[in-house]
Amino acid sequence: MTIHSHHSHEAPSGNTRLIVSIVLNLTITLVEVVGGVLSGSLALLSDAMHNLNDTASLCVSYLARRLGKKAPDVDRSYGYRRAEILGAFINLIVLVVIGLVLIKEAITRYLNPQEVDAPIMLAVATVGLLANILTAFLLHREAKDSLNIRSAFLHIAADAISSAAVIGGGIAIMLTGAQWIDPLLTLIIAGYIISQSVGMLRETGHILMEGTPAHISTPDIRTEMKRIDAVQDVHHLHLWSLDEHTVLLDAHVVVQQADIQKLETIKAEMKDMLSRDLSICHSTLEFEIQGSRCPS
Repeated sequence: MTIHSHHSHEAPSGNTRLIVSIVLNLTITLVEVVGGVLSGSLALLSDAMHNLNDTASLCVSYLARRLGKKAPDVDRSYGYRRAEILGAFINLIVLVVIGLVLIKEAITRYLNPQEVDAPIMLAVATVGLLANILTAFLLHREAKDSLNIRSAFLHIAADAISSAAVIGGGIAIMLTGAQWIDPLLTLIIAGYIISQSVGMLRETGHILMEGTPAHISTPDIRTEMKRIDAVQDVHHLHLWSLDEHTVLLDAHVVVQQADIQKLETIKAEMKDMLSRDLSICHSTLEFEIQGSRCPS
């Protein structure tokens, strides 16, 4: 019960921070699009596109967060908590696509250089950087406990770095007049976006494919379960994640005929061990008498 009250207490502040972040990012996007068109800077426009995606990702995160809080119903007996993982997955795929588009644009710009108005590029990127830092500050606390918010936070962090790179590029173009700096910065920004997204995509994809949680060893759990008195064997052991915090377990437990009267005691002891030692609070255990096991 404590967990539920904690979440309901945290949710409003987290949702408010997300809404403020969405408005802030939409504003930066508009400023950077205007600035990118006026200055002719591809790096600034790429930063604007990344920022527009930040806004979309924050909207996805907000909707997923709201949906994830919905109570279980007849159609969704586990509730809607996986919505946040789905939101993170969508955000990360879009980020990778944006990174690839930016690489293509940077190569095109390098082969066909264009004049860049460095002072405008510098001024707009500075505004973008300050807004990104503020957004990152707003989301930092929630990002620790949620892959969904962490994916949105990654967008913001990547965008802050790209804004800083655009500022550096604007100064370098002002000092040297070297127009190739603009597409080079775009390539660096795109490479960073893709590299950061791939690892988290692997993590979210693993949860959606109901893979065994990375921090849990199936052989170790089987060994721990077999240590309980009267347990002869454990098979058909399945472990998967509902979301990034909730692990579920399903197993067949073999006992001897003589221990049939003690099933409830064995089950209680096993569930207590799973909950206490491994933080697995949702387990389904099916008991079999030794010798009656069906061929798997």
